[in-house]
Amino acid sequence: MHKTNRQPVRFIAASLFIAAGLALSASAQSQKPLPPLDPATNPHRTRLILKDGSYQLVMSYRVVGSVVHYISAERGGAEEEIPVSLVDLDATHRWEKQHATPEAEGEGGSTQAPAIDPELLKEEADRAAYTPEVAKDLHLPEQDSVLVLDTFRGMPELVPLPQSNGDLNRNTGHNVLRAAINPLSSSHQIVQLKGEKSPIQLHVDTPVLYVRIGSDAVVPTGGAPLTVDTHGASSTMHDTSSVGSADSRYVIVRSDVRTGARVIASFKIGFLGGVHQQEDVVETSTEVLPGGHWMKLTPRQSLSFGEYALMEVISEKEVNLGVWDFGIHPVAPENADAIKPEPKRPLSLEHRRPD
Repeated sequence: MHKTNRQPVRFIAASLFIAAGLALSASAQSQKPLPPLDPATNPHRTRLILKDGSYQLVMSYRVVGSVVHYISAERGGAEEEIPVSLVDLDATHRWEKQHATPEAEGEGGSTQAPAIDPELLKEEADRAAYTPEVAKDLHLPEQDSVLVLDTFRGMPELVPLPQSNGDLNRNTGHNVLRAAINPLSSSHQIVQLKGEKSPIQLHVDTPVLYVRIGSDAVVPTGGAPLTVDTHGASSTMHDTSSVGSADSRYVIVRSDVRTGARVIASFKIGFLGGVHQQEDVVETSTEVLPGGHWMKLTPRQSLSFGEYALMEVISEKEVNLGVWDFGIHPVAPENADAIKPEPKRPLSLEHRRPD
């Protein structure tokens, strides 16, 4: 008798469970469609206009109380916030309405991704041109003037190259110390650097260098004239501060290491690009990156173990005595100021109930 009563109980419980599930399903189907996702869960590019007239390029934003939360379109999808008192929401809404696409103004049930405004795409491309990607997740910084792409233990790194001259302190700018030399003269010393080894030691024999060019990075300072021995050539040079020029040519000169110093010797400017290579001079191939803010320099031949300097040839008779020195030493320690890849954080947006 006990066994015969258990099965009906199980059958009734199962029936009740199924009936409850059907009821919930029917209730869900009878409800009205959910409203469209709020901007924070429907990524698109737009402007978050601030009251000072500036704006942020954002993927989406949400106003929560006195704070505006937004997903930055310029910093890898990072979620940031700003007080709502600093945001011109009316101007933001007007801009969104003026740049809304037909697809975005259609029915909320459309699953087509919103189109990206061409104006925003151009702005993002222009800003990205200042910090182009040179290796996976590795971007050039906007501030530094000359950097070199190195590889340390299989990891690509960007190493800033300070500019150096025998009479000047090392700095991270781009000083132009113009010195006229006889393009047909015999080799002679034009720059002497302190120390037998450069503080920057690279680990690859074909380093790629990047020179910041354009007129918006460093403001000329107009220093006083200096005098150097150029062996009979014009002996006046001027200390000015400037970014690189796309019209300049760049060569890599091997340093002559002596006791306590490295000597950079002159070379025949007029022979650059000729059939025969000059001893201790490695020419580079140049490429201006999109946007016109950076120049890429690639040595045309491998560099052997030793000390070198990147030198700027300003004209057929002028060189820049401010050089960027480095060494090639595969087993050297890692450079202290190396810039490493920074993978972008994944963009993960979750639906939040309005407060």
